[in-house]
Amino acid sequence: MTEHSKNDHRILVLADGDNVAVIKATILAGECIRLRGHDVVVPQTLGLGHKLAVENIPAGRDIVKYGFPIGFAATDIPLGTHVHVHNLSSRYTQVEVME
Repeated sequence: MTEHSKNDHRILVLADGDNVAVIKATILAGECIRLRGHDVVVPQTLGLGHKLAVENIPAGRDIVKYGFPIGFAATDIPLGTHVHVHNLSSRYTQVEVME
């Protein structure tokens, strides 16, 4: 069994070593899907193009998509969780806080 066959058919891992996958079709909140051989309940509805953690990603670890870091985990990101601006930070841009 290949690494990719251990995943639900609606997700796509773009490169070996990626810790996120791209969603190819809507996954509804509460659905149980297969990620790297594990059954995982997805907590929220996610649509085409969104990213999903295919492993537990601790805070501070690089988020890797297509073999390259696209940012880092701002918080711990559990397996099967949506990865987006609420839990992913860029190492390349600074957010200026206005007081």
